[in-house]
Amino acid sequence: MSFNLLIQLAVYFLLVTIISVPLGLYMARVFSHERTFLDPLLSPIERLIYKICGINPGVEMGWVGYAASMLAFSFISMIFLYALQRLQYYLPFNPQGLPGVPPMLAFNTAASFTTNTNWQAYSGEQTMSYLTQMLGLTSHNFLSAAARRLLEISGSISLAPRSGC
Repeated sequence: MSFNLLIQLAVYFLLVTIISVPLGLYMARVFSHERTFLDPLLSPIERLIYKICGINPGVEMGWVGYAASMLAFSFISMIFLYALQRLQYYLPFNPQGLPGVPPMLAFNTAASFTTNTNWQAYSGEQTMSYLTQMLGLTSHNFLSAAARRLLEISGSISLAPRSGC
């Protein structure tokens, strides 16, 4: 390893170590519904989203609601990715004029990226347009992992014992 790489690794681990405690404390406050320093900024946005979506913040969601929401999100995002692949010929950011991905390959890719297994049975630049790679595959790399993590957090919150029970 080069000296430059060692310095970069040391700085990275130092920064991660420095932010881990404050970030962990902030997340603990958020998940236990305590006031945080970002509440004045984020609470109005949160209330607007609740209003648009018809969510009553006073009603807690159980594990069945979380699981149903996760399945609905995964289903909708999988259909979106499948359609994006099939219709890529007609969509922008396809300078090579790549045809739509064949149905079985599009389904396989959409299912694997939705479940965060990311199994790829194609050559990226020869099969997927720029839009499909950017909007579909790259976003699914983040969203599928983030959705799983949110389900883990919400599940632990919904199963945690309540005070006074």
